[in-house]
Amino acid sequence: MAEAPNFHTEMRQVLRARVIDTARNLVCTEGWGAVNMSRVAKEVGVSRPVLYKEIGTKQDLADVVIANELDTFLTGIAETIAAQPADVIDGLTAAVEYTLRTGADNALLKAVLAGRSSADTSLLPVLMTEPEPVLGRAIPALTAVVRNQYGLVDIADDDLDTMVEAVVRLALSHLFQPTGPIDRAVTQIALVIGSIFAPIATG
Repeated sequence: MAEAPNFHTEMRQVLRARVIDTARNLVCTEGWGAVNMSRVAKEVGVSRPVLYKEIGTKQDLADVVIANELDTFLTGIAETIAAQPADVIDGLTAAVEYTLRTGADNALLKAVLAGRSSADTSLLPVLMTEPEPVLGRAIPALTAVVRNQYGLVDIADDDLDTMVEAVVRLALSHLFQPTGPIDRAVTQIALVIGSIFAPIATG
């Protein structure tokens, strides 16, 4: 007999989703400086102690919001790679293009990057410099997708992780600091992907 859903767990999940949506909307419309725990608690309809118990500090909230956004990206990336089942180079190139084009239209990312010249840039390090939650989650997640999709049994786990990390870091660099058209960035990154993975693909 299947276990009955845990009501308390479900309510916590609903609360967490509402908190993330509320904070995300505030960032997109008013900037990260407009986000504070009191305001989020009020808009969600809970007390500050409840919010702090569920999420933690404002920095913890930043991590949660970014991690949730990343999960959406990773889902799209996995689906993009799955649509290129035969070739790891094509799959990773398509994933990079998906990332750059989706990121260019992402309201949260636009809001965070637009605020880099303002006084409150505390959300930027979460995206661009701290190992968590972006790099620390994206690299192993993408490595697992690549391994599952393409096998690459001749490559050790550590080596594959290093190869994927190079692609992820390059894609994020173009995403956070674009210097030209997306097509040009994809072409540049594709050259690197080809250099890294061609010996394996043709071996």
